[in-house]
Amino acid sequence: MMQPMPRVPPFDRPATYDDLVALSDLFIAEIVNGELHGTRRLPPRASCASSALGYRIRAAYDKRPRGPEDWVVLRSVEVHLGPDVVVPDWAAWRRSRVPTLNGLDYMSLPPDWVCEVMTPVTVAFDKAQKLPVYASEGVPYTWLLDTDAQMLEVLRLENGRWTLLGTHAGDEVVRAEPFEEIELGLAALWAD
Repeated sequence: MMQPMPRVPPFDRPATYDDLVALSDLFIAEIVNGELHGTRRLPPRASCASSALGYRIRAAYDKRPRGPEDWVVLRSVEVHLGPDVVVPDWAAWRRSRVPTLNGLDYMSLPPDWVCEVMTPVTVAFDKAQKLPVYASEGVPYTWLLDTDAQMLEVLRLENGRWTLLGTHAGDEVVRAEPFEEIELGLAALWAD
């Protein structure tokens, strides 16, 4: 059974990066709206689906010669967006915006795409807290992957608001923005 999201003791001030670093390595630590949040790592089934998704996206670009239209696709990378520090399950930047990763400890440029893997413990935080941060920082695309429902929601930012482009489920084969050139069979994500 999934444990509830741990509560980090409230501060009498906005959380700082030092507070985030001090949180146990058992947690993925994020600061959103001045509050420190600690979430457990993905459970095995969700981790398997997340890995399968990222592998398919990365493999599609690894087969091609590198160019400005390629993507830098990273798993669980720390991203500093203004005062917020988030760790999306997957994030990607067009290579033309990130020519090199040399020497970076974290990313400070808003991604062009993020994917959050929904679990019963994180769904409210991801949707109610992190989606508004991604919108305010101009992240153009967000995917929400729910392994329990076997569903993928594809969102695009339009005029500062999220527009649902599609809800895909089960064994559908999809081509979803911003990776329309990749044919993604969802059944492979749900396989144990």
